[in-house]
Amino acid sequence: MTTPEPRLLTIQVARPLAVRHMDREVRTGIFKLPVDGPVMVRRLNIDGDEQGDLTVHGGVDKAVYCYPSEHYPAWSQELERDLPNGTFGENLTVSGLLEPGLHVGDVLSVGDAVLQVSQPRFPCYKLGIKIGDQRFVQRFQLSGRSGFYCRVLKEGLIAPGQPITRLETDPTQPTIAAIVASRNQDA
Repeated sequence: MTTPEPRLLTIQVARPLAVRHMDREVRTGIFKLPVDGPVMVRRLNIDGDEQGDLTVHGGVDKAVYCYPSEHYPAWSQELERDLPNGTFGENLTVSGLLEPGLHVGDVLSVGDAVLQVSQPRFPCYKLGIKIGDQRFVQRFQLSGRSGFYCRVLKEGLIAPGQPITRLETDPTQPTIAAIVASRNQDA
């Protein structure tokens, strides 16, 4: 049996919203909505997407957040509800790119853009706001189903349905899964 070719399934973006959290107002860009595509990937984000707090979100090393579609069935079952792509605040819902097989520094091509895997996602309380349960933040972290951030090496247009090609990998670098497991062990 052959592994399916990695693919970009959907693209999600959001402008920051003000939401209530613990009797205060916070700005968040986690409430992503689908884009039919094509859309331009830029050095710091995707057109139409913004972060609510640039001190901890976004930037060169976290320009694009990707989440594997393969995790959605387990989360839907655990949370006992249907979860649309973008639920976890990802910009790109992808298939065929799971944390155990992705190394920091892997270079991916999708559409006209070139991305480089930079780090796992370690969630903050805003994911708890989105899911409606602050306990979910730790549950998400401990699950190992983190998704991964990418920096943009080459800006370009991308569209849902496009294949994703791994251009470079360095197996001497840690995998996304190994970094998450190490952090969970230290917690």
